[in-house]
Amino acid sequence: MVRDLQLSGSSVERVLRCRVLQSPLAGVSDRIFRTLVRRWAPDALLFTEMVNATSLELGHGRCKVEELSEEVGPIGVQLFDHRPEAMADAARRAEDAGAFLIDINMGCPVRKIARKGGGSGLIRDPELACRIVESVASAVGVPVTVKTRLGWCNPIEHETRDHTAVDWCRQLQNSGATLLTLHGRTREQRFSGTADWQAIASVKQALSIPVIANGDVYSPDDAVRCLAITGADGVMVGRGTMGAPWLAGQIDAALSGRTIPRTPGPRERLKLASEQLQALVASRGDHGLLIARKHMSWTCTGFSGASQFRQKLMRAPTPDQALTLLQQQQEQLA
Repeated sequence: MVRDLQLSGSSVERVLRCRVLQSPLAGVSDRIFRTLVRRWAPDALLFTEMVNATSLELGHGRCKVEELSEEVGPIGVQLFDHRPEAMADAARRAEDAGAFLIDINMGCPVRKIARKGGGSGLIRDPELACRIVESVASAVGVPVTVKTRLGWCNPIEHETRDHTAVDWCRQLQNSGATLLTLHGRTREQRFSGTADWQAIASVKQALSIPVIANGDVYSPDDAVRCLAITGADGVMVGRGTMGAPWLAGQIDAALSGRTIPRTPGPRERLKLASEQLQALVASRGDHGLLIARKHMSWTCTGFSGASQFRQKLMRAPTPDQALTLLQQQQEQLA
């Protein structure tokens, strides 16, 4: 496998110099989180939180796109909707804002999105899905990629499942997708069970565009095993990075043959949580504390009494009180 991946848009060439991608995570992968991930993975392709093309059209969620100019490194914008024209317009806005590439979400299993024909709902309407890819690809110069799943539900026969996934993904490739990220589960599975890396291997063998494997990658060892089984061109990490923004960098080092950065210890995690809280409050005011709570609950682990400390931290009514608790805990661990 080559390290660099060449992606071609209608008028713009892109090069991925890192085979680890950070998944878009609703309510998680904001600019502040991405800044933390960058410390360990400066060349990784990161994504904005998923953007609703209709909302963007109405003027909502523009900050997710417009803040791209404040960041360094490759950042893709992931869009979802069921209307080709709206998706094309949103893609043009994202490209103008500086998106490294446009990714189309065809894998989100959330019911309120899928039932309206967005996300994984497009798996049930391949003709519409292909029209969306074609519409977006013709609207922008940057590469257009797709993130999807093996299918909608689980066929009884494994071979039938592979065949269905290959047919589905081949249609996306033929419609203009220049890279495909494939989650090794169906929509029906959501995040339950085990990701089917062998099914991803079948798709990889059948396609000519790069394929990124997604699902059940929680460590550098997982990533190495996943690529060995799937033959994919890279991996995408998602839920495993919640509270662990260093994971993408650790995996990149493992795949590149470099020394894997050590996992931060408890005091370093507490310091990271403090920094993230302060950045969120500076950006979002007191509401930043509400956003930070989930991050702090994921990050503040690995020491005696951590569970009780997190409970106390979650009850802190103001950012200052939360910061005081974090500082006191750091001092206790010194």
